[in-house]
Order: sequence, then C-alpha cells, then structure tokens
Amino acid sequence: MTHIANRLSAVKPSASMLVSQAAKKLAATGVDVIDLGQGEPDFATPAHITDAAFAAASANRMLYTAPLGTPEVRQSICGKFKRENGLEFEIDEIAVANGAKQIIFNALVATVEPGDELIFPAPYFVSYPEMAKLFGGVPVTPEGKAETGFRLTPEMLEAAITPKTRWLFLNMPGNPSGSLYSRAQLEALGAVLDRHPQVMILSDEVYEHIIFDGREFVSFGAACPQLRDRTLIVNGVSKAYAMTGWRVGYAAGPRDLIKAMGTVQSQSCTSVSAPAQHATQAALEGTQENIPRFCAAYEKRRDLVVDAIAKIDGLTLDAPEGAFYAYIGCAALIGTKTPSGERLEDDIAVANYLLNVGHVAAVPGTAYGLSPYVRISTATSEDELTEAVTRIARAVAQLNR
Repeated sequence: MTHIANRLSAVKPSASMLVSQAAKKLAATGVDVIDLGQGEPDFATPAHITDAAFAAASANRMLYTAPLGTPEVRQSICGKFKRENGLEFEIDEIAVANGAKQIIFNALVATVEPGDELIFPAPYFVSYPEMAKLFGGVPVTPEGKAETGFRLTPEMLEAAITPKTRWLFLNMPGNPSGSLYSRAQLEALGAVLDRHPQVMILSDEVYEHIIFDGREFVSFGAACPQLRDRTLIVNGVSKAYAMTGWRVGYAAGPRDLIKAMGTVQSQSCTSVSAPAQHATQAALEGTQENIPRFCAAYEKRRDLVVDAIAKIDGLTLDAPEGAFYAYIGCAALIGTKTPSGERLEDDIAVANYLLNVGHVAAVPGTAYGLSPYVRISTATSEDELTEAVTRIARAVAQLNR
C-alpha cells in the first residue's frame, strides 16, 4: 500500500473542481447540466496573443527559461505595474509562475513554518487555507458580513492578529463575493498593519480588470506604499485576457522573497513554458481593447443574474462589485424539504439539490468559509445564465417550507 504523507490528511481537494466533476458525471448519464461551478471566461484568447505564442514556437523559441521568467516578460510586467497601478518595480522584484495559484504556493513554501497563522477573511478563495495547511500553517478566518460587503474591517483585522501571524491575504475584487476595497478602506487596514511588522500581506489582484459600475481599482501597493517591503502583489493573465489554460501568473514583491520563490520554482517545475511567456508579453504590451469589451459583457451578465435572483423567494444576492461570480444567500432554504422529503440541512445540501433536481452546478459556501451561500460563475453566455436561473427558480419553488 502506498504511504501518503500525513500532511495531506488535513487538505481538501478544490471544491469547485469537485462540483464540476459531479456535474460531468451527471451529464454523462444523459442529463442536461449547466455547470456554473468553475470561474472560466467563455471568450476566446485574443488572436494577437495566440499569434505571439505560435510565432515563438515556429521560430523554435522553445528552450528552458530562467525559473522566474524571461527578462522580456518580467520587464513587460514591470511596465504593467507602472502604467496601470503607478508602482515601480525592477525585474528582480518580479516572479512568473504557472498561474497565480503557483505564485501563492511558492510564496508559502518559502515563508511558512509549522504553527504560523495566516489570516484569510471569509469568504475566501477555496485554495488559500488548503495550501497553508500543507506547510503546517494555521488558517484564521474572520467572517465578513453581507451588509458590509463581505469586507475585512480594521477592527476585525486587529482582533485576528497575534504574535504568530505570518500573512494576511486580501483578494479584490473577491472570489466568491465580488467585493472591492476603496483606497480609504485599504489605508485603514494598512494603519493596523503598521503596528504589526511581523505580518506580510498577499494582495491577490487577479480580477483587477473586472470591475463594475464605474468603480476604481486601487492596488494595495498603491494604497499602502509604506508596507512595500512586506507586500506581495499577485496577478495573472487568466481572467483579464481569457487565458486560463495558458497558466501564467505573476507577482511583484520584496527581492528576498522573490529570490526564495525562484529557488522553489527551480526545484519544481523549472519555469513557465516559453510560448506561454511570449503570449503573456503580447497580452501585456499589445492592444488592451478586449479588456473593456469583456468587462462590459460580465457586467451585463451580473445584472441579469442579480435581477433574476431577486425574484426568487428564499434567495438573496447583493450586486457584486467585480469578478464574475454570484454569492447567493440561501439561509431561508435551510430546513426546507425536497419533494422527496429530504431536509436541506446546510448549503452543501442546497448545492446538491440544485444539481440533482435543478441540474445546475453550484459550489456551497462552506468551501469559502462562510455559510449558508452557494456560488455560481457568471462567466458564461446570457442564454445559459437565463436558463440556469430559470432552473434554480423552478427547483426552489418545489421545496416544502
């Protein structure tokens, strides 16, 4: 029998991936399932980006690169931070990895000791606490409230910090909530962090370009420049440029941390594939005209879902400020009974009911550390979303209250 390391016993697989697998299994039986479990743009990668990768491959520019990325792509990332965020970085402060998740993984490998505490404001991205547990980290998960936009407040942050705190994670706009922080709100968090020099900050800004209602995006690095020497800004091309399968994430941070992350990467995957790096350079340096087009489509889809959920008795949803998810409150459904007499005990049961009866795949809020909610992705066509919320409404109407 294979020996599996004990450290894996506390780690759960990705909830969104499990939901999608369950949806595929049901679909394989002939059921028409709408899978809204995974957040993945339904747009094609813009042609100039794929052309750049094809040209690199055709020219045999396919060799190993430096672990942290080619000088050219890292310089492109420096240009992006300066142009869009007003932040100055040198290329030795930049890391490129196989997706933003690997950036985060590398940072935790490089910094977390057993017993270190990491603050993940709930609702949080499902992978944050699971990655921390791999290295003996202890997740601390202060819960946000819907009425305050699920945001971490200075008071909540102060109460969560202890001498063992190693990291604070922020995600803006957030997955799953879609919440955004203003400059003033970030500055207020920064004032708390000023008093706790042992705490590093990871600001996950991968949804930076998916912002609604004319709101302004402010990077944590721009709002709190005094914390630069302990801030890691994480981003990537997956969401903004419809490049999820290209697997390219990047980060900017302190030189010593970036160097350590490079050491980790050199002994794991070596580097991101060369063609994907050429594609990333084309994405960052080429036309940006697709970003507002994508964002406008996501905002229209957001509005469609918000309006539809408002008409379903028992569900609640405040309009997300960004990203492409809907974190739907389902507290009124807990305790109701299905047509077959099964009692819905929690949001896991609600999500299972929506899949098996409504034939819509959604992820339970338990996976994000805050219940009772279900998350659906809105990164799909209006026709599919319209059908999905119609099915959800029909399934909810069948519950006995």
